[in-house]
Amino acid sequence: MSRIGKKPIPVPETVTVSIEPELVRVHGPRGELQERIHRDMTVEQADGELVVKRPTDRGEHRALHGLTRSMAAELGRHGITVNAIAPGYFATELNEALLADLHKATGCSTRRLDVTDRGAVLAAASEALGQGRIDILFNGAGYVHAGTILECDELAFDFSFDLNVRAMYRVTRALLPPMLKAGGGSIINVASAASSIKGVPNRYVYATTKAAVIGMSKSIAADFITQGVRCNAICPGTVESPSLRQRIEAQAKASGQTLAQVEAAFVARQPMGRLGTTAEIAALAVYLASDESAFTTGTIQVIDGGWSN
Repeated sequence: MSRIGKKPIPVPETVTVSIEPELVRVHGPRGELQERIHRDMTVEQADGELVVKRPTDRGEHRALHGLTRSMAAELGRHGITVNAIAPGYFATELNEALLADLHKATGCSTRRLDVTDRGAVLAAASEALGQGRIDILFNGAGYVHAGTILECDELAFDFSFDLNVRAMYRVTRALLPPMLKAGGGSIINVASAASSIKGVPNRYVYATTKAAVIGMSKSIAADFITQGVRCNAICPGTVESPSLRQRIEAQAKASGQTLAQVEAAFVARQPMGRLGTTAEIAALAVYLASDESAFTTGTIQVIDGGWSN
């Protein structure tokens, strides 16, 4: 048997694993294709089984940590108690350390959560509700796939939608009923300027998922506007973060450019001549979470330094 996450798939006892630029291909003894695995996953033989492992760390997860940390600190500054449910889809000991750092820096409670696991989401929602009512839901889990439609196979397509869209659906569906029962609340979804707002090269499936987040946000806002629930989407541009640093390093390695040259190219496309900061995104999120934005729902809050203008 081989495993991708928790789902077993049958494979023959003898397999051949070939590594290609975009995929790991698993072939049976007669050469038949048994499984295609995205390049970011790894394949190991263990205890007579072929084990497919998801990545242990992602720059995008670290970027969320940076934004979560900024938002938690800003909320705390305004006297708001924070329970940050960090998306632990790729959580390992490394990410547990990030959560511990977040707790130490902000005082908020943290927990691992696989946002692609419906049962885990429901359990985390129940735990959060046990600590009090839910007034604010901040959906920020996401993954940036690089490439055009030709570099995006069905596995990468499904993976991006599962994490960027379906996970947001799961969490919102779990926490919206108690929010409605309590009389309302604010839902803040992280989309992107790279979406239906602006076409960006080599961001095919990422932009597609973020366009879906925009549609989801508007639909929720329309459906529950009379029941006290607001829903808005934040659409950041390029933001200084560990995720960006990782992408700069990867692009420099692939293109043969220096880190400074790649970074300069990112900055050059910003009309303001600089990158955004997580603190700036967090300040907008806090506004949308607060009563100051009580008349704001169904909006697309573009915060990209004029990049999409």
